[in-house]
Amino acid sequence: MRALVLGGAGAVAKETTRDLSHYSDFEEIVIAEYNVEAGEALAAELNDPRVKVIFFDANDEEGMRQLFPQFDVVVNGLPYKYDYIVNKVCVDVGVNGLDLSSDDPQFALHEEAKKKGMIFVPGVGATPGTTNMMVRRAAELLDRIESVDIYFAAFRSLAPSPGLLQTTLWEFNPEGEDRKEVYYEDGKWHPAPPLSGEKVVRFHDLIGEQKVYYVPHDEANTLPHSYPELRRAAVRGCFPPHVMDLMGALMRAGMLTTTPVRIQGQEMAAIDAVRDILWHLPICKENPVWAYGLVVEVLGERNGRRVKCTYRNQHPPQEEWGGESAYFKNVGIPLSIGAQLIAHGQTLGVGVLPPEQAFPAEPFFAELARRGIIVHEEIVEVGTIA
Repeated sequence: MRALVLGGAGAVAKETTRDLSHYSDFEEIVIAEYNVEAGEALAAELNDPRVKVIFFDANDEEGMRQLFPQFDVVVNGLPYKYDYIVNKVCVDVGVNGLDLSSDDPQFALHEEAKKKGMIFVPGVGATPGTTNMMVRRAAELLDRIESVDIYFAAFRSLAPSPGLLQTTLWEFNPEGEDRKEVYYEDGKWHPAPPLSGEKVVRFHDLIGEQKVYYVPHDEANTLPHSYPELRRAAVRGCFPPHVMDLMGALMRAGMLTTTPVRIQGQEMAAIDAVRDILWHLPICKENPVWAYGLVVEVLGERNGRRVKCTYRNQHPPQEEWGGESAYFKNVGIPLSIGAQLIAHGQTLGVGVLPPEQAFPAEPFFAELARRGIIVHEEIVEVGTIA
């Protein structure tokens, strides 16, 4: 079996490549990189004869069509703007794959993928990804689920990579189309501006208590389709406090708008100008604590009683996991696990499926635990005393 890791030496996907090297039985693991030098440096570090490096241009669709059929699984670690085209090419040529986030049009490819008997799973990271699997675990235990509230604390620097900087700006952009459908409740999606829906949530000890806010996220889109009885699905999240303060100030100052501004004779959207400035500031690539916190609360019913299932992650500190890797492993490792489950036929269907429909919970969490990512489960009956 052969795995192709797109962007496999990038900030996130290098942890996927490392995990595939350390834990998988793929006969060949190919890093497909525009930055060949970074790919070769990673391959040298791994010192694994199965790991190879090739040049890859994500803007070359015809090149994808020629390359993908040579592999059993395409592991997409590229920025989310490439999600749809990679998914489409995989479906067109009939090759299994998965990625880190999801774009609604991807699921329109479901029937075609299903006819070909193949699978593509969008959104197999931390959130979405591990959070979806927490919901699946609860759904396996309960007779029905009523509501899902997902909370994340992404403790990383503001700009560890261009793609992640763009993600942060997207989450604070008040003009974004995704802000029109942020959370699902009572049969429809509801809008919510940035920094709304504040709630204090306690994450694992590396992060502690943090204020989280509504964020347009993939889980709120896929879960109501996966569980039609679901009445509510919402995601709230945060970054480190200093990042939240900075992004809040930029938003309130009107600097995250797409309104054009003229800088030294060149016209560009204000948010793009801000992005360019932030990317070049060294302080935006620094962070005192690298970690990822996840909490998922699922309310439902079992044997006629209301039950609340709560899931919390825990992972080794940055001192053990190597600084920024304490964040990126939480994203990259699930992508590797998903690729291995696909390769071994441990999936639940065919087509373009979200994680909660694609993977069984038990082996997914068992593999996370092997790497030191522990998911704690608490099940409590909920009632009132007259």
